[in-house]
Amino acid sequence: MTEMLKGTLEGIVLALLALGPAYGYEITARLREQGFVDIAEGTIYALLVRLEQKGQVDVEKVPSEKGPPRKVFTLNARGRAALDEFWSSWAFLAERLAHLKSEGDK
Repeated sequence: MTEMLKGTLEGIVLALLALGPAYGYEITARLREQGFVDIAEGTIYALLVRLEQKGQVDVEKVPSEKGPPRKVFTLNARGRAALDEFWSSWAFLAERLAHLKSEGDK
C-alpha cells in the first residue's frame, strides 16, 4: 500500500487543499481521518515543499498560539490544473483496472 501511495500522495494532498487552506500537521491529521494512518508527518512536509517549489500552492505564514508561525498552504491556479490532471489520470487508471478485473472475473 505504501508503494502505491507514493505515486498518488501528491494528488491526494492537492485534493485536500482544494477543500481549503491548511498547514502541514492539519493535512496529516486529515489524511489520518481518511484512513491514511501510516503516512509520516515528514513525508507531508517534504511533499509540501515540492508543491511550493513547483508553484502549485501559495504559502502564508500565520501566527500560532503555540510556537513559531505556521505555514498555511493554499491551492492556486497551477495547483488546480495539476489536480485536474491527477483526477483525469486517476479516472483513466481506475477504468483500465476495472476492465482488467472484469476480464479476469470471467
